[in-house]
Amino acid sequence: MARPAQDPQIRRNEILDAAEALFYERGYNQTMVSDIVKKIGVVQGTFYYYFKSKEEMLEALISRHLSKLNSEIEKIMSDDISLQMKLEALPDVIFNTIRTEHGLVFEYLRQDQYLHLVEKVMRQAKKLIAPCLFRIIEEGNLKQIFNAPDPKTCVSFIQAIINCYIEALYEKEPEEVLSHHMAMMKLLIENAVNPPKVT
Repeated sequence: MARPAQDPQIRRNEILDAAEALFYERGYNQTMVSDIVKKIGVVQGTFYYYFKSKEEMLEALISRHLSKLNSEIEKIMSDDISLQMKLEALPDVIFNTIRTEHGLVFEYLRQDQYLHLVEKVMRQAKKLIAPCLFRIIEEGNLKQIFNAPDPKTCVSFIQAIINCYIEALYEKEPEEVLSHHMAMMKLLIENAVNPPKVT
């Protein structure tokens, strides 16, 4: 029996939620549109009303996760906290956004044939984070809280440091290894904004 009509945005999100749960359970390639509509109890035409294909729906999932990351970053940037706290909070926001109730975001795409999609997500996330990092570092330099000789280079290094930790998460490293990664990441970020003087 068909389900009653819903608000279009609610129905769209319901499709995305069901699809993502199935991707974690079965894998992206193994999940068919028919599985998605069966899970939420609608006809296949409902799916195609909102999305032209499974690939387009995946793009919508990517956009949704990036939008969530963006709104979390904006909250930090507007918070009345110190620049040091903002700098420390950014990696936490990234890692909290990566974790979902099913697992790590897009881990079902971490196979050779989908790595280009993972790279796309990483590039877009870096583009969201870079201006915020730059603003924090530049303002920190002006207030003499930080001493980063070149904020743009500093941003690149901080993103690379964060990326190392993200890779360790996706590689399912043991908690002990992850805690070492976290400690090293914090130390390296601190050294990036306040590099030791070379004599």
